[in-house]
Amino acid sequence: MTTLADVSDMLKAVRRDSKLSQEELGRRAGVARTTVARMETLARNDMSVSVLVRLLEVAGYDLKFVAHGHGRTLEDILAEQRSPDAQP
Repeated sequence: MTTLADVSDMLKAVRRDSKLSQEELGRRAGVARTTVARMETLARNDMSVSVLVRLLEVAGYDLKFVAHGHGRTLEDILAEQRSPDAQP
């Protein structure tokens, strides 16, 4: 199970991978740098999903839900089936 702490760590990793500072990520998403910092450290043990989605979008990521034990989403499977290289 993914915990809120895991999500916080992933957000920080995504930001760093995108080579964005907390300030720049927040500015592009329309939130304060302190909001980004709080979400990355769970300072208030709380995280806004709507803000998380905006931050991920700015960093070039999507939020997806995947069933336990599955590495691919339904979107991944459908895209593979539509691929010209797909096996019938």
